[in-house]
Order: sequence, then C-alpha cells, then structure tokens
Amino acid sequence: MARAVTQQRKMINTAAAWGIGLLIFFPILWTILTSFKTEATAIADPPVFLAFDWTLENYTAVMERSNYAKFLWNSIIIAGGSTLLGIIVAVPAAWSMAFVPSKRTKDILLWMLSTKMLPAVGVLYPIYLICINLGLLDSRVALVFILMLMNLPIIVWMLYTYFKEIPGEILEAARMDGASLKEEILHVLTPMAIPGIASTLLLNFILAWNEAFWTLNLTAANAAPLTAFIASYSSPEGLFFAKLSAASTMAIAPILILGWFSQKQLVSGLTFGAVK
Repeated sequence: MARAVTQQRKMINTAAAWGIGLLIFFPILWTILTSFKTEATAIADPPVFLAFDWTLENYTAVMERSNYAKFLWNSIIIAGGSTLLGIIVAVPAAWSMAFVPSKRTKDILLWMLSTKMLPAVGVLYPIYLICINLGLLDSRVALVFILMLMNLPIIVWMLYTYFKEIPGEILEAARMDGASLKEEILHVLTPMAIPGIASTLLLNFILAWNEAFWTLNLTAANAAPLTAFIASYSSPEGLFFAKLSAASTMAIAPILILGWFSQKQLVSGLTFGAVK
C-alpha cells in the first residue's frame, strides 16, 4: 500500500522544488536583469538587484551594432537542420538496433557513445582543412553536418531507449498484415514513439543551438549564429556586462519561448490522452 503523505510533507517538498528551480534559474534571471542596467550599475559593488534605473539603451546599442535577425536565422537553420538530419539518420539506425539486434549491437552503441569522449579540439584541424578544401568554411551546410554527426550518438541512444519500450509483437502484427519495412517504420513505429522523438528533437535542438566551439572556429560573418553574436561583445578592452547580458538575453529568448511552448503542448497532449 502507498504511504500516506502528510500536508506538511507536501508543503516541504513543494518549497524544496521551488527553491531548487529558482536556484537553477537565477543565473538566467540575473542576466536578464543586468541587460536593463547601465554599464556602471552592472559592475556595482555590492551588486544591485532590483533597485536601479531600468533602461533599454543596451538593447538599442546591440540592435544598432549587429544584424540580430541574420544571426537568429543562421541559428535556426543550423540547429533545426542538424536536428532533422540527425533524426532521419537515427530512426532507421535505432530501429535496427532495437528490433533486429546482432551480437555486436551493444558494442556499436558503446563505441558511438565513446566518440563523445574525444575533445572537439582534437579533430578541429582536420575538419578545418576539409572545410577549406571543399569550400565550406563559413558555411551553414558544413555546420549542419558537423553538428549532426556530433549529436548523432545522443540521438541514436535516446531513440534506441524509447524503441526498446515498444512491444515487438506490434511490429510483427504489422508485418503479418502485409506492411513493408518503410510502412512499418513510418506508420506503426513512428506514431507510437512520437513522445520520445519529440523529446529527442527538443534536446538536440538545444544542444545545437548552444554549440559554440565549432561555430566560433568555422564561421566568420556569413554563417555566424547567435553564439558568435554573443562572443562579439567580448573585446580586448574588457567585457561590457550590460551589453553582453542584452545580447545573451536576445539569444536565449527563442529557446525560452520554445521551451514554454513545448511544455504547453506536452501538457495539452497528456491531458487529451488522459481524457480520451
């Protein structure tokens, strides 16, 4: 029998959850607040939390100095393209490992995961030379493929875990009804794994969106995403904390909106499923 939870225990758990959540969110909140301060207030000691003169001059300066829309569009194309391409490659791979495993399947999965242990700087030089020889330096195409390959092990592992939870008898029934391999994956497996695929898409989109190492080393102006946009506010003269915070807030705003929208859709879907 389930243990009864007292009202006091519920209140303590709720307060602890809110405390941990606020602690994790505090750096983002502080960045947002700093973006509305003057440079003098941003470096004040002791720090000023709310009692300051709010200003939009940092956002004005950032918009006048940089083409924010171009950086944003590059980030959307690079993050979205690498994530979608990774899903296209990973779904058949995860399907074969989950439903048609071989004696080497676990070894392959571990090998794929081990590639994430290699520091990115270890392969920077050869990839840089490849991009130069193929004419793909400062190109969104190169970043889409590089980020897709970088995150592919994570995509395959996540989808493999979700696919393993689907009963194989359902796929066998589809085969007995005459479904081809393509129809089995598209019309049987994929609809059942939509929650897992959606979670994988969101996580890898965020990973690609936040990627800074490759974007800073392989782009200059044409394909530079928001990570390069933020880095441009670090200069030899020092850090302009207020303007840097404004640029960071503009860069994380799309992800915060996407996260809020995804949460709303997920809650609506779960509620609809429960009612149904």
